[in-house]
Amino acid sequence: MKPAIVWFRQDLRLEDNPALRAAAAGGRPVVPAFILAPEEAGAWPRGAASRWWLHRSLAALAESLEARGSRLVLRRGQSLEALRSLVEKTGAGAVFWNRAYEPAAARRDAEVARGLEAHGVRAESWNGQLLYEPWEVEKKSGGPYKVFTRFWHACLSREAPAQPARAPRTLRPPREWPASETLAALGLVSPGDRFAAMQGVWVPGEAGARKRLRRFVQRALSQYGEDRNRPDLPGSSRLSPHLHFGEVSPRRVWWDVEKRRRAGGFDSSHAETYRAEIGWREFAYHLLHHFPSTPEKPLRPEFARFPWRKDARRLEAWQSGHTGVPLVDAGMRELGSIGWMHNRVRMVVASFLVKHLLIPWQEGARWFWDALVDADLASNTLGWQWTAGCGADAAPYFRVFNPVLQGERFDPRGDYVRRWIPELEKLPDRWVHHPWEAPAAVLQEAGVTLGRTYPRPIVELTVARDRALAAYSTMKKRS
Repeated sequence: MKPAIVWFRQDLRLEDNPALRAAAAGGRPVVPAFILAPEEAGAWPRGAASRWWLHRSLAALAESLEARGSRLVLRRGQSLEALRSLVEKTGAGAVFWNRAYEPAAARRDAEVARGLEAHGVRAESWNGQLLYEPWEVEKKSGGPYKVFTRFWHACLSREAPAQPARAPRTLRPPREWPASETLAALGLVSPGDRFAAMQGVWVPGEAGARKRLRRFVQRALSQYGEDRNRPDLPGSSRLSPHLHFGEVSPRRVWWDVEKRRRAGGFDSSHAETYRAEIGWREFAYHLLHHFPSTPEKPLRPEFARFPWRKDARRLEAWQSGHTGVPLVDAGMRELGSIGWMHNRVRMVVASFLVKHLLIPWQEGARWFWDALVDADLASNTLGWQWTAGCGADAAPYFRVFNPVLQGERFDPRGDYVRRWIPELEKLPDRWVHHPWEAPAAVLQEAGVTLGRTYPRPIVELTVARDRALAAYSTMKKRS
């Protein structure tokens, strides 16, 4: 049998990998390959934090393949040319991959398929990233959904996702292995990377993903509905980067959660709440597929006339976590340190940027894209357009998160703020979310000097909120 090439991309796992399973069927020789082609990502090449993760995930995948008698071939350059070269070197008769849904990647994949088939090479793609294909779920009247609850209800009315397939125990190698780049030669990371803190937080790779999933299902799922909004508690799954890089399949997540739900012993609504978060990810890909211009342009066209502001000084204060608003700053410093931010805090910091500061949502999306280990074009786009009110199922324009009230409600003792803002470590709980209102004696005793050890707020929250509401109201009248 001629060998088959498995083109790995955002599916860096062996379990429940449809492309790998198809390639290995019947004992056919398998050539696993990864091609780094940043120029093919269009306007959204991987950010720095994402490259850090990818480097380590590829190392983990290579180790797993070697344990099964195989190896990972690394190439850099134009994908079609690299695949043609591998076909020539190995005599492969087919190339299999799991589908990508980003607009540039989808166009590239179509070109690769045409180019391979023109040379007599079989090219097939599979769904290894989602529970349901974006084009499979549509309204009864036809067309895509724009409201999440209706979309997710339609998903739940379908047949349950298939059980995840096991990883192959062994993989038959080709007669001769083609040449491979070294992982270091791909240049994904460089000396002096700013991500040293990530080493103690994340374990990229399939084994790390499975461990984190097990821990979440066993320890946190039973309280998820209550704890998921608390950044001071370990209530979230932190599976988002593992899902983005395909180190665990959504089917595996679905069925592990379902198994725990069926075992009982807790309110099953917590499991349903978590699965709705997986549904939100599905919704993001549904929208990106049907509205491919949304990473740059608002889904609602009237927002092209919104009176956004350019404010480099305040944007930099937001990016660095020095706005003088503790919950916002804690979130941005967490992001800068470990490449991740709690979801509740993501909504607060995004609302602060686009509503309190009136800075375009695209600026926030770009910053998150570079800084997040789970930078995902579909989810990032949906989240920012939701916050700005210009996307599908968007937050109403008059919903402006108050970062002080959000902090007092979801970080009641200030533990999250103190973890990321040591300047406020000694400030009493009562004042930790709004130190500018604390009495001078309290600030002095806590060693806080506003404007020196910790900044004063860069905007007055009430004034900024009123300004945002006025801007939104004016835009609605004009439309």
